[in-house]
Amino acid sequence: MPDVRLASPQGKWILLTTVLGSSMALLDSTVVNVALPRIGRDLDADLSVLQWTANAYMVTLAGLILLGGALGDRFGRRKVFVVGVVWFAVASLLCGIAPNAGVLIAARALQGVGGALLTPGSLALIQASFHADDRGRAVGLWSGFGGIGAAVGPFVGGWLVDGPGWRWVFLLNVPLALLCVPVALRHVPESGGEERAHGRFDVLGAVLGALALALVTYSLIEAGGGGVVVVVPAVAGLAAAVAFVVVERRRPDPMMPPDIFASRQFTAVNLVTLCVYAALGGFFFLAVLQLQVVVGYSALAAGTALLPTTVLMLLLSARSGELADRIGPRIPLTAGPLLCAAGMLLMLRVGPGASYLADVLPALMVLGLGMVTLVAPLTATVLGSVSVVRAGLASGINNAAARAAGLIAVAALPLLAGMGEEAYREPAAFDTAFGKAMGWCAGVLVAGAVIAAAAVRRPPPDCKRPECLRQGGVTAPPLEGEPVRKRLM
Repeated sequence: MPDVRLASPQGKWILLTTVLGSSMALLDSTVVNVALPRIGRDLDADLSVLQWTANAYMVTLAGLILLGGALGDRFGRRKVFVVGVVWFAVASLLCGIAPNAGVLIAARALQGVGGALLTPGSLALIQASFHADDRGRAVGLWSGFGGIGAAVGPFVGGWLVDGPGWRWVFLLNVPLALLCVPVALRHVPESGGEERAHGRFDVLGAVLGALALALVTYSLIEAGGGGVVVVVPAVAGLAAAVAFVVVERRRPDPMMPPDIFASRQFTAVNLVTLCVYAALGGFFFLAVLQLQVVVGYSALAAGTALLPTTVLMLLLSARSGELADRIGPRIPLTAGPLLCAAGMLLMLRVGPGASYLADVLPALMVLGLGMVTLVAPLTATVLGSVSVVRAGLASGINNAAARAAGLIAVAALPLLAGMGEEAYREPAAFDTAFGKAMGWCAGVLVAGAVIAAAAVRRPPPDCKRPECLRQGGVTAPPLEGEPVRKRLM
């Protein structure tokens, strides 16, 4: 049984290690967007390269995050976590010294593999190490510090881009890893490894899922060119998706067991998740470009400008979760997307010469309030829609769905909005396309609100609530702290 107390020196070292590890992945998912315009100029890259710089990381992370949690449970959570941190740091170094766009994109994909190993592992280490009486507070501190990291990430990223250069956005991960790994090896107890020694990993399912995401993303990003180079990957991606479903239905221990979707509540909330995080992923990818390309902000100013959304989530997410407990999830999951949609429509006022206080800030405040309203209830409802023993699996599926939705949106929105390859170099053209993209995002959010209003119901009174309601990140819902091995191997 785990018996480390939070107040002990070892407990503090464990908390530091897990915060450092998860912060590497969290910071990277938030600060890279701020650096995209400078990356494009320095590497003489077109818009598709910027899309791949964001999406290569998300493809491997979304496709492998469930498998990463299972590997930790099988071979040891500390061991897999450390491997993930080292892998992430090496990939970050490759990003930082990349001589061209191709190397950068490949290194970003490798970063995603490292993120898939360390992201579930950081929370699983807390769950497996701390005494039951201290576990909730430890998870709360982990989540809170992670939220602070998410808040300062765009600011730090903007400062690095405007100062030493965009490469330091990636190189910063190396010293963090050099601090994290020795502390983990010295102070964090090993856990897992002895559990579920028999059984097979669903590697085929993970590979097919990641391949489907990669091929569909490629076809969407390259769709402007048309021809065989678009059609063939699109067809292959759809074929991989069908094969994934077939494999998961036939395997005795699938990575994503189809019967979990027998719960109408679970299916409905995941559909809401797809809508919400597709819109948010597209928004945060394009908003920093709009602020820099059209409004004329520096990277530092653009990163700082988006802070209100994260600060609101840090301050109010826990209260939102408590409110949803009292009134049920349907109203928050309906009102939240509608508020987010209103915030994105308010972003239509953000153009050349826009005022931050009169134009940018009101839009972000409305968007942030919408996110506060929906994120914690969404996570709690996902967990409450399945049995307690499947809570970790349900959370992992929901997290992967959110990341997949974001990367598909980053690939599809420029196409739907009519952005050309040189759009980010042409302020007027980008401004026009940005307005269309915000319309698409608002429409997807309204669809999510309709699904929530029609299909989401109040969970039973004894449903399991997540331990980490104080959420600061915006790229995906928080992962539940229970092990996710239940049906992965």
